[in-house]
Amino acid sequence: MKLDYETSLKNFSEAFHLSKIETRRGRDLVPGGFSRRTFNYGPHAVFAKSGEAQYINTIDGKRLLDLNNNFSTNVLGHNHPAVVRAIEELLASGFSFGNPTGHELELAQLLCERIESVEQIKFFCSASEACLGAVRIARGYTGRKKIAKFEGGYHGFADDLAISTHPSPANFPGPNFSPRSVPDSDGIPAYKVDNVITLVQNDYKACESILRRHAGDVACIIMELQSCAGGIVALDEGFVRKLGDLAKELGILLIFDETITLRAAFGGLQSLYETKPDLTVMGKMIGGGLPIGAVGGSRQIFRIIEENQVMMSGTHHGHPMACAAGLATMRVMDRDAYQKLNRMAKTVRDQLNSWAEEKNYPFVVFGDFSILGYAFTKEPGQTITTHRDYWNKIDDEKMTIYALEMATRGYFPVHRGQLGLTLPMTEEDIAGYIETTKNIITEIYAQY
Repeated sequence: MKLDYETSLKNFSEAFHLSKIETRRGRDLVPGGFSRRTFNYGPHAVFAKSGEAQYINTIDGKRLLDLNNNFSTNVLGHNHPAVVRAIEELLASGFSFGNPTGHELELAQLLCERIESVEQIKFFCSASEACLGAVRIARGYTGRKKIAKFEGGYHGFADDLAISTHPSPANFPGPNFSPRSVPDSDGIPAYKVDNVITLVQNDYKACESILRRHAGDVACIIMELQSCAGGIVALDEGFVRKLGDLAKELGILLIFDETITLRAAFGGLQSLYETKPDLTVMGKMIGGGLPIGAVGGSRQIFRIIEENQVMMSGTHHGHPMACAAGLATMRVMDRDAYQKLNRMAKTVRDQLNSWAEEKNYPFVVFGDFSILGYAFTKEPGQTITTHRDYWNKIDDEKMTIYALEMATRGYFPVHRGQLGLTLPMTEEDIAGYIETTKNIITEIYAQY
């Protein structure tokens, strides 16, 4: 029987009726019902009760395979023994001081050893904050005020960076050679928008033209090698290499935001590219599920922090709890762990793409590591190489039907088109997800 939006919405609302009630209650206390708008899953949020390895248990009594993992944070799943042990040990000795602790130094040392471009690290409370810190470092180091970023690239909600992340097709921001910077929210001053130069992915000629026009004003280019929050778009290696060479020529600092992509490889996704950044932003998995952010870079650049030329300090920067949990997580994430995750990702991508092509269904899975994107396109065979492709080619209604049905049938992806795999997942989990996806797609495209 053909699956439509009304049927999927009814199925979802019945399966998660207690979450619907809790969302209504929340709206009297918190704007929208909860503090993160990304919690919304179709008509309302799905409230969690507990987590166990690769699963979450909802207040509705449902057990779901967690393909969200707090938007890629929980790479080890929920309540991993090593992370729990690290937190419990710290609780007994105190966890909030006006002093540094060794946990910060140990996590910094591990990250410096793994990531080739990183010699020193400054910790923050979130990756959003770390992105803002990286921009301030770049401005302080270069003496320039403008920044360049890519359309669709999410680097936190700060005024300086919440630009052109999700512009609507109705407000489409200009041609590739002259994209218009569009604020993501009211309340962002015009002068902040004017200081952001917007670029389009994988179009080097357009990027070169724009950057040369503004070269004397641009402090940095901040970018994800594979963007995730606004739809997954991977940057071609040749494009990144030429952009890196151009940045060096023009004296522009290159910032790789590896908040999510650090889970791609032992040395981060940048280890799979020839080009190395001047600064690296980190977060999510390096806190083991607790709030953290970090900026890594060379001693030469970080000298401006050491000498107080650039000032940044916060009450919970380098918090021992987050650093201890992150250290435990990163120690578990050895080379074999990355290989397992990426092997499972390849299985999902290859099997579903092969099947969809055979059936001539306009469905595609993309991405090169354990954070994958999926999309229902408007026509079979369409590819996604820029966020403009994503915004123009996606069938939003079918994306929503799929997300609602996945949750109803026991799987919890990121509703906007993202899958995160975790270390405790098994071959049976992956096979079940693939089979369920095939069933839903077949029902969506059924004739009757």
